[in-house]
Amino acid sequence: MPVFTYRGVNRMGTNVAGEREADSKAALQAMLRRENINVSKLSEKGKEFNIPTFGAGVDQKELAIFTRQFSVMIDAGLPLVQCLEILAGQQENKTFQKILNSVRASVEGGATLSASMKQHEKVFDPLYYNMVEAGETGGILDTILQRLALYIEKNVKLKRAVKSAMIYPVAVLSIAAGVIILLLWKVVPIFTTLFNGLGADLPLPTRAVIAMSNFVGSIYGLLILVFCVGAGVAIKFWQKTPLGRMTIDQLLLKAPVVGIVLRKIAVARFTRTLGTLISSGVPILEGLDITARTSGNAVIERAITMTRKAVEAGRSLVEPLKETEVFPGMVTQMIGVGEQTGAMDAMLSKIADFYEDEVDAAVKDMLTAIEPIMIVFLGVVVGGVVISMYLPLFSLIGKLAGH
Repeated sequence: MPVFTYRGVNRMGTNVAGEREADSKAALQAMLRRENINVSKLSEKGKEFNIPTFGAGVDQKELAIFTRQFSVMIDAGLPLVQCLEILAGQQENKTFQKILNSVRASVEGGATLSASMKQHEKVFDPLYYNMVEAGETGGILDTILQRLALYIEKNVKLKRAVKSAMIYPVAVLSIAAGVIILLLWKVVPIFTTLFNGLGADLPLPTRAVIAMSNFVGSIYGLLILVFCVGAGVAIKFWQKTPLGRMTIDQLLLKAPVVGIVLRKIAVARFTRTLGTLISSGVPILEGLDITARTSGNAVIERAITMTRKAVEAGRSLVEPLKETEVFPGMVTQMIGVGEQTGAMDAMLSKIADFYEDEVDAAVKDMLTAIEPIMIVFLGVVVGGVVISMYLPLFSLIGKLAGH
């Protein structure tokens, strides 16, 4: 009989873990459920990596489509297990298919849908399974899934807007860098040899370009390239540390132009997430905790965590938000109105709609401003290198014409 390792929370709220023999995962889940243990992780000993649950295997678009289809099936009255079986069967993504089959087996074994999804936290994040749990408890799972699908779709749209803003300048700068390096490395040395053979007097721009060409072609150019790559890798690793993440996120939020867009994105994500959770029946403290963990920015996460502690101590939501000095005054004022009128979820959704439109407008304005700047930059730099190489030729031609 196989041995399984498990981890979960008992009815007293205490974390428990251990090993048990059972015929299958489903059988053990049913056994633990009878003992009032809510399982968060379960795997066969020695085979913990049989089912890949890494988030990279399932993108947000696939998750949104699954959630939308799941809500329609639940609303139509299909049994939960049958829904999961159908949706798993039509999945082209094999990773997602295995995860859904695992969730189905867990539900068949007696576990709740939210507890089953919690075992695959890289795909179904805390926001997802907490909302599913609220839907199961309130008997409104189809409505909750519709809200989740809408939330994920809006989140995908927001990410797409950011990517579209970054792709153009990064692509142009990469092409410009590649062309300039190619000119300095291969083309300029040919002209240099020609000028040395003709004994031409070289103007200052030409001498500067030749000096850069010599540097790129030397060992120092290679060392600079290695240093840049090494620095990039080091920053990437540093960003994974708490201090590095906080420092980089602070610098990004303070950056001109880009910082304004990132702050608007953070506000839109915060209000959309918290509004969706509150409207689904998730308690405010748990909602703030989930929102902090899914904020995507260390500065925003710290501000929300501080706000949560203040609310837990008995304060209102709006005052701690103001004290963080992270969120705009309009946002805190509207949240205050929502708190007073008892329509917090509706007010948060309105703020999210407003800021999502603001992000779209800001991204379009940024692209409109960047495009001519990039074209001028590319023309000046590449054109400058080419013209500097032709200046001595014009001088030589002038001398020959004078003779």
